[in-house]
Amino acid sequence: MFEPRTENAAAAGAPAPPNPLLEKWQGPWGGLPPFDKVKVTDFKPALEAAMAENLREVDAIANDPAKPTFANTFIPLERSGDLLNRVGTIFGIWSTSLNTGEFPAIQQEMQPKLAAHADKIIQNAKLFARIEAIYKGSEMKKLNKEQQRLVKVYYDNFVHAGAALTPEKKARLAEINQQLATLYTKFNQNLQGDESGVYMVIDHKENLAGLPQSFIDSAAEAAVSKKVPGHWVVRNTRSAIEPFLTYSQNRDLREKAYKMFISRGENPGERNNIQNIKSILKLRAERAHLFGLPTHAHWMLQTKMAKDPENAMKLMLQVWPAAVARVKEEVADMQALANKEGAKIKIEPWDYRYYMEKVRKEKYDLDENQIKPYLQLDKMQQAMFWVAGELFNFNFKRLDNIATFAPDMQVWEVTDKTTGKHVGVWYFDPYARDGKDSGAWMNQYRNQSRVEGDVSTIVSNNANFIKGKPGEPVLISWDDATTMFHEFGHALHGLSSNVTYPTLSGTNVPTDYVEFPSQLLEHWVATPEVLNKFALHYQTGKPMPQELINKIKKAATFNQGFATVEYLSSALYDMKIHLEGDKDVDPAAFERDYLNSIGMPREIVMRHRPTQFRHIFSSDDYSAGYYSYMWSDVIKADAYTAFTEAGGPYDKKVADRLRKYIFTVGNTIDPAEGFRLFRGRDPQVRALMEERGFPVPK
Repeated sequence: MFEPRTENAAAAGAPAPPNPLLEKWQGPWGGLPPFDKVKVTDFKPALEAAMAENLREVDAIANDPAKPTFANTFIPLERSGDLLNRVGTIFGIWSTSLNTGEFPAIQQEMQPKLAAHADKIIQNAKLFARIEAIYKGSEMKKLNKEQQRLVKVYYDNFVHAGAALTPEKKARLAEINQQLATLYTKFNQNLQGDESGVYMVIDHKENLAGLPQSFIDSAAEAAVSKKVPGHWVVRNTRSAIEPFLTYSQNRDLREKAYKMFISRGENPGERNNIQNIKSILKLRAERAHLFGLPTHAHWMLQTKMAKDPENAMKLMLQVWPAAVARVKEEVADMQALANKEGAKIKIEPWDYRYYMEKVRKEKYDLDENQIKPYLQLDKMQQAMFWVAGELFNFNFKRLDNIATFAPDMQVWEVTDKTTGKHVGVWYFDPYARDGKDSGAWMNQYRNQSRVEGDVSTIVSNNANFIKGKPGEPVLISWDDATTMFHEFGHALHGLSSNVTYPTLSGTNVPTDYVEFPSQLLEHWVATPEVLNKFALHYQTGKPMPQELINKIKKAATFNQGFATVEYLSSALYDMKIHLEGDKDVDPAAFERDYLNSIGMPREIVMRHRPTQFRHIFSSDDYSAGYYSYMWSDVIKADAYTAFTEAGGPYDKKVADRLRKYIFTVGNTIDPAEGFRLFRGRDPQVRALMEERGFPVPK
């Protein structure tokens, strides 16, 4: 076992204490992450040692003198990198959740090294020759379907990442990938800086008019954390800004909060992301040219369900006109209400959520403040567990005395309700803090597999809820509850995995398919079973009244114009700016000009403006791929009709098919084939249009 030495320890002749990141995870079920033992100074030596070990493993496979076979190539490949996976998992958690103090500098140093390491493996000519020999050889036909799929995925991934390029192109590709890794890290750290370091302080109580008491309490707690006690702080995160824009009666402060939020990463100074974006776009375009492709979008979509940018654009533009038309109706309703109240204003972006809520109340006798008292964070968590039990036969048991990286985290064991068999472990990190990415996401700490025994998965959900007063329940919005179910859908996808090889496990599927299971689970929030059992008033304990449930259902398609345009404008921008290739593009000017050309309503901005578009500029993952949410939404909407056409949301036979063909199979079969096995046909866009209340195309 590698044991790093400090200079002082080495000089004294005494070994340094063991690096906890290099130790096997201890505890039940194959071990759990040693979060309580990790120090920031552990990361660099651990990553360097893990990368060195990984290269030794790969070199041993590549230089095996025996003829390449599945057994002597792919089995050891699937076993390799275990140490780097463990260290990299915890390094990634610190990157997204604890990025403060000394860590940002270490991240800046190590991300390019990790990119270079990945390229060393991809560009190992002897290794790729073995993979190619098996992929194109006679043994391929003798393998079972899962093995064939593994070989194909490896081969496609290696080719996509440059294994078949000339030596000169490989060298340049490695340089580009390291430069991009540095730029991605800087982009995200700049954004984290604006989200943590920029906030709005409210000095006078009268400026809190209209805000729910739960928000006021959380703002007071935030003020204490920012060392301005006796005031109220509105954090620069979506979970704080959206409710403020919805309820604050102070229009000037709404404008101030709105501009603070949409300016993240665009403020003058060292945290400005404009030049980072320009450099990222240039390097991505050059990389695509190395592969003989016209743009980064063409390169990225090779491995996706959509296959090419034209298919993705076709879907988005099919929905765009109906969404814009609906926005015009929504704005007209809001403007009429403002005029009726004598406001003498023209609806601006910082007015949209405020007047949207007023219109909802007028049209449907419904506002969010009627709903939130029934949506307690812990009760919605219990609701997720209950749905998982009904659809997936899972049981969740709270674990105490398990190491976590934040004091408010929770850890739960997941078992099969019938057999009691261990399934996996679920971590939940619910609250916002400095150094943590905004938004919500799922992590897979360990993949389920059976290559070396029965290895269970470890997953997490992460959110940014704002704490209220100590001892009082955290009340969340309907959108927050939906997001919780969405991210839990990703977790269930990981927990349900039942495959042999870790590369094909759980959520390791194309990005335009991975959002399908998560978006599908959103539907269960509004089921009567969930609302009656878990939507309990935080003071009376009584369930949400049927009258209120009926109002929620009646208003289900309300504001879909805003929601669709806000998202879709971001997805269209992402695709179009990457289709510009190597042109010299100013990201802000392109945003303005392109959105004007497609009729973007002036009252709405992109959900993620360029300088804060973490999905596409902090990694390659969703670049030229933000369309994935819409692509998956089509699949999700059509899939849910399988339940409604049968016995309802909890129909056992449909749920069995869902588990069998979607949630358990990982990437062992082509996603399109998996959907057809579940649904009996390919997905159709009709269900999505109906779900959003848009005219259905003929």
